[in-house]
Amino acid sequence: MDNLLSIVTFIPALAALILALFLRGNDEAAARNAKWVALIATSITFLVSLFILSGFDSSDTGFQMVEEREWLMGLKYKLGVDGISVLFVMLTTFMMPLTIAASWNVSTRVKEYMIAFLVLETLMLGVFMALDLVLFYVFFEAGLIPMFLIIGIWGGKERIYASFKFFLYTFLGSVLMLVAMVAMFADAGTTDIPTLMTHTFGSEGFSILGVQVVGGLQTLMFLAFFASFAVKMPMWPVHTWLPDAHVQAPTAGSVVLAAILLKMGGYGFLRFSLPMFPVGSDVMAPLVLWMSAIAIVYTSLVALVQDDMKKLIAYSSVAHMGFVTMGIFAVNQQGVDGAIFQMISHGFISGALFLCVGVIYDRMHTREIDAYGGLVNRMPAYALIFMFFTMANVGLPGTSGFVGEFLTLMGIFQVNTWVAAVAALGVILSAGYALWLYRRVVFGDLIKESLKTISDMTTREKAIFAPLVVMTLLLGVYPSLVTDIIGPSVEALVSNYHIALHDAGTAAAALAQSH
Repeated sequence: MDNLLSIVTFIPALAALILALFLRGNDEAAARNAKWVALIATSITFLVSLFILSGFDSSDTGFQMVEEREWLMGLKYKLGVDGISVLFVMLTTFMMPLTIAASWNVSTRVKEYMIAFLVLETLMLGVFMALDLVLFYVFFEAGLIPMFLIIGIWGGKERIYASFKFFLYTFLGSVLMLVAMVAMFADAGTTDIPTLMTHTFGSEGFSILGVQVVGGLQTLMFLAFFASFAVKMPMWPVHTWLPDAHVQAPTAGSVVLAAILLKMGGYGFLRFSLPMFPVGSDVMAPLVLWMSAIAIVYTSLVALVQDDMKKLIAYSSVAHMGFVTMGIFAVNQQGVDGAIFQMISHGFISGALFLCVGVIYDRMHTREIDAYGGLVNRMPAYALIFMFFTMANVGLPGTSGFVGEFLTLMGIFQVNTWVAAVAALGVILSAGYALWLYRRVVFGDLIKESLKTISDMTTREKAIFAPLVVMTLLLGVYPSLVTDIIGPSVEALVSNYHIALHDAGTAAAALAQSH
């Protein structure tokens, strides 16, 4: 299978094309067919992607299954996976069938809705596999369009505002990244990502308008990429688009946004910032660490006062992504392992929490926390599932949420104990808002009339949650499933980073002596 990656990437796009060309009519039969085509296509994509996982050799730290073809204007179409990206590919293919199954109740423009999600899957997979700068940028940016449409067409009351805010924020960040990519091409003469990872960009300090730039070109490029990835993650203070986007997006849109789209920022840092601009990363690391620590505490405090369930979980996502950026910029084995683990685990947990909100939203058509209470009396199965994922979100040992948080805290403690202390405070706060949410929605007396007829989860809903429960438990008790795959690649990344810093340090010292 020489072109396995391309096959996995384009199965959803092919299904979207089939839907667009051959499916006619707006009746129930057409809607049902659209759902089934989308579900089958995403399931096939997942089954084929298992071959990527089985053929992946974790001891090889380079890129595997590389495909290279000529593309337009001398650019290359080049795909490949390594230990860092292979699990994100798996997370994407795993979550998409569940997302389609969760949107079974959609009744307006079903065909277009399914097409949007199938195209989105192709573009997300492309981001994690692209080994060419231009190709990466195309996939990275094009992913905005289906998401923009999903929020803007099938969203809630304020959907237009939320979709524009999402688009503009992420787009503005990415323009700077494009400028940096042009500069990289000018400096290295290639857009090939594996070549760029070995290329040394200039790190001699210079002054712009009387401001001394420490780390020179690398720092400037780091900041340009940072502008894009920080918005995507999202990091505090550019996180404000996320709660709005989540609240307005349909359930499936929220799941994809939380489970996969947020991971692109973290993936970008691991793929570009650390290997290509080590000096710039080192210069900016203290700032990023403190931004992450502030994000964890601040967004947890904001989550405490929310009255909308989705908004609360959205703020909790920002706090969890704070742990990720903190682990990445600790740049040691535990930190980066923990960050990748946290991203994978957060994909399952926050995806499941948004699905939990979706279950009761489908029944009651409100997300206000105050509209609920005492659900355990009518929905015991739901109360159990919701509790499980709330605990996983808090980071209860035995769930995957604990492993990621613990590893990142271990990694950061070795670098900066103060940041570690502030972040640990965030863990306590996260328990506060999560448990308080659970108490208000699930426990208490069933007083409200409207809730007395509410029914428990259907078989379809239980079937959607089952794989998520299994994965959360499995990674919680047996984390080496993940760490064995990512370990060697992370080790190579961290050691190359420290070697590059050392070389840059010695070069700078030699330069200082010669003057």
